[in-house]
Parts: sequence; C-alpha cells; structure tokens
Amino acid sequence: MIAEMTTGDALLIVDVQNDFCPGGALPIAEGDAVVPVLNRWIEQAAARGVPVYASRDWHPVGHVSFEASGGPWPPHCLQDSEGARFHPELKLPETVVKVTKGVRFDQDQNSAFDQTGLAEELRQRGVKRLWVGGLAEDVCVLATVLDGCREGFEVHLIPDATRPVSPEGGARARQDMQRAGAHGLAAG
Repeated sequence: MIAEMTTGDALLIVDVQNDFCPGGALPIAEGDAVVPVLNRWIEQAAARGVPVYASRDWHPVGHVSFEASGGPWPPHCLQDSEGARFHPELKLPETVVKVTKGVRFDQDQNSAFDQTGLAEELRQRGVKRLWVGGLAEDVCVLATVLDGCREGFEVHLIPDATRPVSPEGGARARQDMQRAGAHGLAAG
C-alpha cells in the first residue's frame, strides 16, 4: 500500500540509473526491482500534484570515487553514457526535477543534498515531507536520507523501493536512518 501523498510532500528518487541495475557497471542485486514500485509512487505523485525529483550520479572520466583514482568503486555513471541514463522503464514525468551530483573533481557527492541546492529548492516549493527510494540503500539513499533529516525535512524511506549493495549494509543503513529520525513505514 502506498501512503497518501499530499500538499507539502515531494517524491525523491535516488540514482535509479542503468549502471546500478543488473548488467550495469556497478550493479545492485535486484536494483531494477525498485522500478515498478517507484512507478506507482510517481503515478500517485502526478495525480496529487506532488513534485518528483530524481538524482543522478554524473561522473567525469577519472572521478575521485573510481578505483583507478584511489576510490572504492569501478567507473560508473560516466557523463552522457548509457550507464548514466535513468532506467528505461522508470516513468519519470515531464515535470521531474533532475538533481545532478558526483560532478566534482575533488570529492564524491553521495547525497542528493550535497552542494546541489536541493534543500533550498524544496523549501521554496513548500516541501516539508519527503518520500525517498532508489539505489543503493546503504550508499546514496542513506546519505540522502541522513542529509534530508539534518535539513529538517520529515523523511520517509520507501522500503520496497530501495536495494542495498549488501544485506548487512542495508541493515546498518536502516538503523542509521532510524537513529537520524527517518521513518520507514511506507510500503510499495
């Protein structure tokens, strides 16, 4: 069951990109399983006039997060590549606001709030409550949820709409999000 979205809410979809889905450069197990769940949330958001935001990694070649540059990850979500595109079955509305991150040469940006202006954008639109899903639960979703809580938003994780890099990482991430004040009561 999808929770009722209303005025003052926003749906934030984190990094549902080809490289994080099966067959991608940095695949999350069952990463593509979040797509139908998120599509139902997108449909409800559109019906209720709730804004939809979608973050994306948009890394330059040789990014600091890549193994060859001393980072933990293989190259992924390279700017303008097929791997950086949103999953083809994700039905983003024409009005979606794309939040581009991971573009800095000197640091990674796991959170959709990290130097993107997202918090200010949400405040200007009167958003108080965020519904969050996407990939990966224990990396970019975690960082986004924690920052959303720090920014004073009421943040709800959509458990069926996220997958972790590892089950252990997912369990730790949910504990960290809960400690930060996030809610995880919504189901897809």
